[in-house]
Amino acid sequence: MKQFTIPFTYRSTLISAIKEKRKQADKLKKDFSPTLLDLGDVQIYLARHFGFCYGVENAIEIAFRTIEQHPDKRIFLLSEMIHNPQVNEDLLQKGVQFLQDTKGNTLIPFDELKKEDVVIIPAFGTTLAIEATLKSIGIAIEQYNTTCPFVEKVWNRSEQIAKKNYTVIIHGKPSHEETRATFSHAAANTPTVVVSDMQDAITLAAFIKGERPAEEFYKIFEGKYSNHFDVATHFERIGVVNQTTMLASDTQSISDFLKTVMVEKYQLVENKIQERFADTRDTLCYATNDNQTAVYELLEQEADMAIVVGGYNSSNTSHLVELCEAKLPTYYIDHADRIISATQIEHFNFHLKQPLNTENFLPDKKPLKILITSGASCPDALVEKVIYKIAKYTNSDQQLNNYVSEYAF
Repeated sequence: MKQFTIPFTYRSTLISAIKEKRKQADKLKKDFSPTLLDLGDVQIYLARHFGFCYGVENAIEIAFRTIEQHPDKRIFLLSEMIHNPQVNEDLLQKGVQFLQDTKGNTLIPFDELKKEDVVIIPAFGTTLAIEATLKSIGIAIEQYNTTCPFVEKVWNRSEQIAKKNYTVIIHGKPSHEETRATFSHAAANTPTVVVSDMQDAITLAAFIKGERPAEEFYKIFEGKYSNHFDVATHFERIGVVNQTTMLASDTQSISDFLKTVMVEKYQLVENKIQERFADTRDTLCYATNDNQTAVYELLEQEADMAIVVGGYNSSNTSHLVELCEAKLPTYYIDHADRIISATQIEHFNFHLKQPLNTENFLPDKKPLKILITSGASCPDALVEKVIYKIAKYTNSDQQLNNYVSEYAF
């Protein structure tokens, strides 16, 4: 796989050494068991896979290279490059300006842009309408398009099944940049609907089977279906694709459920299923799959708590939190500074979208067992800082330094 050039401040000597050692011992990536850092009073279990994925490193490399190559030009990002506050703050510090916020609200009007300006498309991609607007100004977007290849794979698969007259059903968060982009690309070719979760899929099934009046569909799914959508005819052939940062297991469950609905409605035998339901399993992102599978393995360990590191608006990170908190106390933080002391941590409740402050978060136990992972947009350097903070507050600094010497030299 391609090696990317990203700022060294995002790298971690310790984490890089651990990942390389695991890679050499498991080149086929079949071992998803965690790595144990036994620091005596505290035992830290690191997920087998975490941190920057291919698409994120690609986006960061292009963004920072663009800044270096065009010191005299105005450089804009459509919105956040990735959902990590440190990376986006670093770009702002280098003079990059954001045209929109993550919800698509305007920060700088497009009519203030000039054809000489550089506009970087973030890893999530963007809509066809925005692409057309930028091109009409004369801005060359192709050279600075950091759309993740796996997001583009979803778009391409959507276009392929559209040519066979399938309606595309997207499993994603309607307000997320990636879902908005995928919806735009799919809807340009075929009728398209967004479902947020299994409950939405169950509701949709009632319309597919004709169990609810069509007019209710337009109210319930308002803002989540393409123009001129016809409930009576557009559910005759369907295929499910996903926002790549959703839980892969959820996407698969929704796909399997809707497949069953189509089989039952049309009384399909096995070799006829493709006539009504498209096989789109190949659109699930490998990095999302690997990180989530690694967390499942991580949770097989007996532990006292978990820490998940990543941006608070990061979809893929929130799903890792969701997996962990189903089993044990979990703290979602975006920086090591959130660990204020041995007794206090500031963390984030992504369900309520609000910060929390917890006292005595470290159980009084020896050895204390902590699970740690991070999202696909989180620099390894942040995970390293979290590990050092934990070691500091558990009097395990020397043991950690020994690990750094062992792994990195």
